[in-house]
Amino acid sequence: MQAHKHCFVEEYDGMVAFGLSREIDEKSLMYYLQKFSDDDLLKVLVPRLSDEEINRLFEIVSELMRNHLNDKEYHGLFLKDEHD
Repeated sequence: MQAHKHCFVEEYDGMVAFGLSREIDEKSLMYYLQKFSDDDLLKVLVPRLSDEEINRLFEIVSELMRNHLNDKEYHGLFLKDEHD
């Protein structure tokens, strides 16, 4: 059984746009990030990133998780482990 899911991008049939409403922005971001994390895309894109781009991307993702997830959520939702 796979631990990671990317169902939203496969099922969403709404508008993908930014700046129209908070609801559309949230759904568009989820759609965009799931498309971005596709294995085939990342295999091509990541080797082309500069060291600075890799570090910037890592830092922003890490900062967002630190700011918005508690320890239990981080371990359960991101690491997919059981943490007490």
